[in-house]
Amino acid sequence: MFLAFSILSMQGFGGVMAIARRELVEKRAWLTPERFLADWAVAHVLPGPNVVNLSVMVGDRFFGWTGAAVAVAGLFTFPLLLVLLLAVGFESYGSIAAVQGALKGIAAVVTALIASTAAKMLPSMRAHPGGRLFCLFCGMVTLALVLVLRWPLPWILGSVGLTAWAWTYYWLGAHPKPGAR
Repeated sequence: MFLAFSILSMQGFGGVMAIARRELVEKRAWLTPERFLADWAVAHVLPGPNVVNLSVMVGDRFFGWTGAAVAVAGLFTFPLLLVLLLAVGFESYGSIAAVQGALKGIAAVVTALIASTAAKMLPSMRAHPGGRLFCLFCGMVTLALVLVLRWPLPWILGSVGLTAWAWTYYWLGAHPKPGAR
C-alpha cells in the first residue's frame, strides 16, 4: 500500500487523477472503473485534497485504519522530500526563462492528462440511473458555472450537486433494478 501510493504520488505533478485511475484501476485492479468513479466523486465532496481522501478510502477498504495511514504516508513521504529539494532549487533558478518555459509546458501536459482521464471515465457513466443525457447535461452546466460564471465549488455542489442527487434518488425509486427490493 505504501509503495503503491508512493509511486502514484511521484507521478502526479499538478494533480493525480489520471495517474490514480491508471494505478488503481488499470494496473493494480484494486478498484473497478465504476468503484473508482464513485470513490473519486466522494473524495471531491469531502474536505481536503481529493487524492488524500481517495487514499484513505482505499487503504481503509483493504487494511482498515492502518491501511489508510500507510496509504497517506506513502502519498506524502517522497513528494515532501522532493518539494523541499525543488524549493531550494527554485530559489536559485526560478527566474531563468528555460525554467519558466518548462513549467508552462508541464501545465499543458497536465491539462491533457485530465482531459484523457475524463474521457476514460465516460463509459462508466453509462450505468448511471439517470442516463447519459442527464450526465452530459450536469457536466455541461457544471463547466458553464465554473468557466463562464466562475461559481465557487460550494455553490456548484449546492445547486448542480443537490439537483443531480435528487434526480438520481427519484430515478432509482421510480425505476428500481430488477431483483431489487
